[in-house]
Amino acid sequence: MTRKLKEILIRRIFFLFACVSILILGLIVTFLFREGIPIFRVVSVKEFLLGSEWYPTFDPPAFGIWPLIVGSFIVTSFSTLIAVPLGVLSAVYISEIAPRPVKEIAKPVIELLAGLPSVVLGFFGMVVLAPWLQDTFDLPTGLNIVNASLMLALMAIPTISSIAEDALYAVPREFKEASYALGATKSETILKVIVPSALSGISTAVILGMARAIGETMVVLMVAGGAAAIPESLFDSVRPMPASIAAEMGEAPFRSDHYHALFATGIVLFLLTLAFNLIADYVSHKFRETGSGTL
Repeated sequence: MTRKLKEILIRRIFFLFACVSILILGLIVTFLFREGIPIFRVVSVKEFLLGSEWYPTFDPPAFGIWPLIVGSFIVTSFSTLIAVPLGVLSAVYISEIAPRPVKEIAKPVIELLAGLPSVVLGFFGMVVLAPWLQDTFDLPTGLNIVNASLMLALMAIPTISSIAEDALYAVPREFKEASYALGATKSETILKVIVPSALSGISTAVILGMARAIGETMVVLMVAGGAAAIPESLFDSVRPMPASIAAEMGEAPFRSDHYHALFATGIVLFLLTLAFNLIADYVSHKFRETGSGTL
């Protein structure tokens, strides 16, 4: 078999795999919308998205997912405030500051943290962190926004750190050498040359870390508390959208209004995650164009 024929065969195999992936994703999205759209015959889109009451089993039922949306955004926002500084700074340290022995230990440890099952982190939050929060702050329950945010931050840090570290590592060595040749210190080189040059990858890392947090199910199901109400403080319990879907899908009668409402909640979650990924792609290309033009 000639080299050209091998290249054609490999190209077609890769194209086939890509088509299969797109087909599977398309079928999943089609099924999601097919099962979720019927709820809007019962409740309007505005009432569904902005309604403040989620009581799908009451008579009459209430299908307002605004408390679920608020819970998801609050938990994601606070986990991001924790994860972004730790993730980016750890990436900078591993990439540019850490000695080789430390780097060889720290990077695998962070990547190992990314491989921890979410149920393990949720169990840790329930058994260790929740009692500590309850005793320390004299709370009725330790299953709340703070607990969920800390656990989600632990899940997002490896994603942010790993992608950001790769982006920092990809900065051309010539940029660093030119900075040092002009008399810049190591800290000035990191802050004014390396980080701006890698800003595209760092921004993508942050947004993908947020997407990971907003779509996480098991951790928020175990440690967020499960209260489908708009919180008044950081120590209140909430029920993010993934937790509500996971907790109630097994109890919802097949093809009932409750069943369709949960799929419609999945549509909202899917669109939010899609928006995060589109923003990540836009920011990545935007900063890449800006950086290449500047340099």
